[in-house]
Amino acid sequence: MVTNGVGRRSAEVAGLEADRALLGRTSTAERVADILRDRIARGCFAPGARLSEDSIGGALGVSRNTLREAFRLLTHERLLVHQLNRGVFVRIVTVQDLVDIYRVRELVECAIVRGLGDPPYDLKPVEAAVAAGESAVREGAWQELSTANIRFHQALVGLAGSPRTDDLMRGLFAELRLVFHVMDDPRRFYQPYLARNRQILEELRQGRPAAAERLLARYLEDSRRQLAGAYAEQMPEN
Repeated sequence: MVTNGVGRRSAEVAGLEADRALLGRTSTAERVADILRDRIARGCFAPGARLSEDSIGGALGVSRNTLREAFRLLTHERLLVHQLNRGVFVRIVTVQDLVDIYRVRELVECAIVRGLGDPPYDLKPVEAAVAAGESAVREGAWQELSTANIRFHQALVGLAGSPRTDDLMRGLFAELRLVFHVMDDPRRFYQPYLARNRQILEELRQGRPAAAERLLARYLEDSRRQLAGAYAEQMPEN
């Protein structure tokens, strides 16, 4: 029995050693996916753009297999799509996708604010996002205002202290950025919500999560309606 146990353990270890190369490749692929996700979020690769394996792989100095694994990860996150015999493209979000994104946002963000309980809360990331948005308005940096607005909502999600929820919403916010990059007037869409961000922050500072949730629910509904209508005009094929 001892011999069989030793033999079984040896086989298990041998299997793990055989997977070492796969582990290294996956780790690298995740780092590559992080880089590409960030660039997609910043608009470096526009919705509908084809991603060249040769160009990207050469620039990053990674193998074709590693890059394809990174593409697979981002496809799973709904940031990329693979078209047979054509390649990999940055996904174009539909109006139906946008509505669904906001449905999830309302479920998650409102639940987090509603469940905060008694103060105090760590509002530093929320305060920093609001301040960054106000600074962007003073400087007329409208794309920076867009980024600050996303960070405001990420900070609200962060109040839950849940890494799993953070991961879920990170992908959702990245997908939402695909919509924002198509809009031709970022000031029009983001500036009106800055004051509402401040109002939500002030309610949380006063320890009134129920009031903050009511403001947030109306905020998300107004944002969904405005953005979906404008996006439909920009992307009539959807």
